[in-house]
Amino acid sequence: MAVETLSRALDLPKVRAVRESQTALMWRRFKQHRLALISMWIVLAFYLVAIFAEFLAPTDPSAYSPRYTYAPPQGLHFIARSEDGGLLLGPYVYGYKTEIDPVALRRTFVIDESQRLPISLFAKSKPYLLAGFIPMSVKLFGVADPRAPLYILGADRLGRDLLSRLIHGTRISLSIGLAGVTLSLFFGIIIGGFAGYYGGRFDSAVMRVVEFIRSMPTIPLWLGLAAAMPKDWTALQTYFAITIILSLIGWTGLARVVRGRFLSLRTEDFVTAAQLDGASDWRIITRHMVPSFMSHIIAAATLAVPGMILAETSLSFLGLGLQAPIVSWGTLLQDAQNIRTLATAPWLLTPGIAVVVIILAMNFFGDGLRDAADPHGR
Repeated sequence: MAVETLSRALDLPKVRAVRESQTALMWRRFKQHRLALISMWIVLAFYLVAIFAEFLAPTDPSAYSPRYTYAPPQGLHFIARSEDGGLLLGPYVYGYKTEIDPVALRRTFVIDESQRLPISLFAKSKPYLLAGFIPMSVKLFGVADPRAPLYILGADRLGRDLLSRLIHGTRISLSIGLAGVTLSLFFGIIIGGFAGYYGGRFDSAVMRVVEFIRSMPTIPLWLGLAAAMPKDWTALQTYFAITIILSLIGWTGLARVVRGRFLSLRTEDFVTAAQLDGASDWRIITRHMVPSFMSHIIAAATLAVPGMILAETSLSFLGLGLQAPIVSWGTLLQDAQNIRTLATAPWLLTPGIAVVVIILAMNFFGDGLRDAADPHGR
């Protein structure tokens, strides 16, 4: 009987052992988080808009037309009826006509449905540089007549296209968040790592500095550092200064996380084995300890980007961050400070909607990464 059972067991098909890397395991678990997966595609779409801003924006963000100040959104339409009753398919917008408000005695814009302005894809435009170095003369879409108005999201107080300015502002706001988090990662990993690895007085000194920075009120600290920038700096210098300021404030939280992980890892067997093998402290930190919890660092960095974006938007909104002619979401929201302006042009709050969408998407994306990176999660 035992021989027969053994023969049956030998006839069973062999199960091939499947080995997955840590990245593959994270991705498999991340895909189970539906909301985080959708948020990842939203974040990716925003960054693609930032990369191809010149191609996607229908007009130059600095081009203005006093004739169309505070022009309302035109809106996109795709189906129209021809004069003979047939259907016309294709994107188009309606033109404007002006009327005089009998109460306020001011000019107002009214959508004129008798003027149908067809929109063509890959429309010809003035030559420009995509991403600053690729020469192009084609836009994703535009109207056939360059003199015709195209304000899908409306116009601001100078008659500038809000959609084009919003697209270009996406590049500035998102790149500041990404660059700021990159610098914060560098400072947080290096300072927090050495503090947790060596401990002692160096660890105590670093933690006192971290606690001092974190105990200071955030907004007054931003205001003081931003006010220290010279007024004669160029737009590019101001951009880098804001990025560095945000990084100097944002590294403390990551440093505490890294320090705690290093305190628990420095007594592990693989660290002791590397020390006995004669590896230098720098090699142990960068080649053994940091990669062991790199997934947690990536998740923490993803959750830190929204804070950087909000910080830049807040500074620019208060007038102490980026200033014109730089176009960011914060500078665009400066036009929405006046309640009288909002009463007549509520579409100026559109950049605020973009801020809310990207912040929520990045938070959900970061939560999904954190759950996928947690080895003890279910």
